[in-house]
Amino acid sequence: MEQLLFTLNDEHVELNQLLKLAGICDSGGAGKMLVASGVVKVDGKVELRKTCKIRAGQTVRIGDNRIDVVAP
Repeated sequence: MEQLLFTLNDEHVELNQLLKLAGICDSGGAGKMLVASGVVKVDGKVELRKTCKIRAGQTVRIGDNRIDVVAP
């Protein structure tokens, strides 16, 4: 499993943008497709809202990748 640490610059980041910024996919559109396919989990639950607001303290998983979101 690859563990990534993502530091927020704002109060939140949209899920599809997080996937792009963390290097999981090439674009926000590709991130939306991943979320829609049901393979993305936020805090252990499948998340289908493409623009779900992700805040510090949350964990996003997709396949073998884990993204821990932290405050600056």
